[in-house]
Amino acid sequence: MQLSRRNDQCGLAEVRLSISSGFRDVSLDRVSPIGQTSVMTIASLLEPITGKPGPVRLDNASDWMQGRTLYGGASALVAFTMAQRAFPNLPPLRGAQVGFVAPLGEEIELSAEIIRQGRNVTQVRSEIHSAGKVALTAFWLFATEREANANKPADGLEDWPGGPENKGTAMAGQAPSFIEKNFDIRFGQAKGADHGATIRRWARLTEDHDLDPVSKLVLMGDVMPPGAMRIMQRKGPISSINWSFNVLDPETQSEGEWYLAENASQHADAGYSSERLRMWDTEGRQVIDGLQYVAVFG
Repeated sequence: MQLSRRNDQCGLAEVRLSISSGFRDVSLDRVSPIGQTSVMTIASLLEPITGKPGPVRLDNASDWMQGRTLYGGASALVAFTMAQRAFPNLPPLRGAQVGFVAPLGEEIELSAEIIRQGRNVTQVRSEIHSAGKVALTAFWLFATEREANANKPADGLEDWPGGPENKGTAMAGQAPSFIEKNFDIRFGQAKGADHGATIRRWARLTEDHDLDPVSKLVLMGDVMPPGAMRIMQRKGPISSINWSFNVLDPETQSEGEWYLAENASQHADAGYSSERLRMWDTEGRQVIDGLQYVAVFG
């Protein structure tokens, strides 16, 4: 699968896709991408964010660019980090709504405000401005743990693919540069089978990092292309418009830092696709349940 990104005049991130069946087997040991030196790109990207509103320069944004804009998961993480550092005593994150409005790069402005703070729940809005206009807007729901008055585990994945060990690399040599630089991606579905409008892959960060568990989920949760790419009748761009998700386990720790990410089109018509985004740890426990709306061009 080969992806390239561009942005339309409205600033929505777009994906051009073509399918390739090639893959290679690689060791599951943590390695740097071929020909590159491992660096602390996450820490350096987030370092300029102090929690104070105003201009910020992301000096290391180049490692996370997707065409003219910062990759969606990294953009969301910048806004989330702003909320965390502006209000450092927040309870765990339980849910979020993120709107991808326009491209953003190195020069941005950040803001964050508490919309409401109750006894258990705090709601925070953070925004990223670029060139004087809103580029990303996010609404974060933080909530303390309470004694459960209802208990139901998330349903297990029926066609569980097994762990990432001995899985071939997906998009080897064909992925966008931000994936090549920052992620290990392994197949999470049987090769050659009919998967409908669902894309499922094992993913983890290639670098050593010091991210808290929720920040890691925010960064990784949008790494897969939309499931609608599997059912497109013609090649063309796909634009992410928004992303809403609930965090089911804010303290998640997955073996080898691997997570199984899935994007599945639930309905596609009239130039748009409603996508369900989910992630599981290596034990098959679901950690994120989300939705995304994308524009399907071509």
